[in-house]
Amino acid sequence: MVKAVVFDVGETLIDETRIWSRWADRLGVSGFVLMGALGGMAALDRPHVEAFELVRPGFDLRAEEAAWERDDPGGLRNHFDADDLYPDVRAALAELRAAGYQVIIAGNQPRRAYEALVAMDLPADSIHTSEGWGVEKPQPEFFAKVAAVAGREPAEILYVGDRLDNDVLPAARAGMRTALLRRGPWGYLHAARPEAAGADVIADDLHALLAAARRIT
Repeated sequence: MVKAVVFDVGETLIDETRIWSRWADRLGVSGFVLMGALGGMAALDRPHVEAFELVRPGFDLRAEEAAWERDDPGGLRNHFDADDLYPDVRAALAELRAAGYQVIIAGNQPRRAYEALVAMDLPADSIHTSEGWGVEKPQPEFFAKVAAVAGREPAEILYVGDRLDNDVLPAARAGMRTALLRRGPWGYLHAARPEAAGADVIADDLHALLAAARRIT
């Protein structure tokens, strides 16, 4: 029986469209060009930074992020705020908590993302980031941390994310139940793959999770 529902962040709770658009401006290409390159990397199972390298040969992510922070110290840059939440997030998380489920947010995010998520006052019991934990998905240690902060057996946890490689498959290997969310480029692509059949749930929105959690035994 599921007792806790744990959420990834990017393209699960946060719509990253504005982030990618700002990156396109920073790189000096159109949004269409960068989105196309990102889609190609998603289809090829290659990291998104290779899309940046494709449109700007010699690209150095850390150097560019540091330069961007110097240029625009008060801006959002490659981060997000409450305006980037998907419309179903608050209501869906509140539904789950009202039904008695523990709600946790835990994803591959920098420390600044933790502060942004806390400031949103979401209906969640706790919020965690990979930088705060010092371990990232898909490493098994990340999912061990998820179980530890939930205080649950892995089989009592439903992990929700938009990717097979980072979310569904490693969470399942850790003994958790899984939900694959069909949104964002990775979500749509991964939901069409044969491996998606291994997920306990394939959902089009977060409102589907309450009924799904109740069905899983």
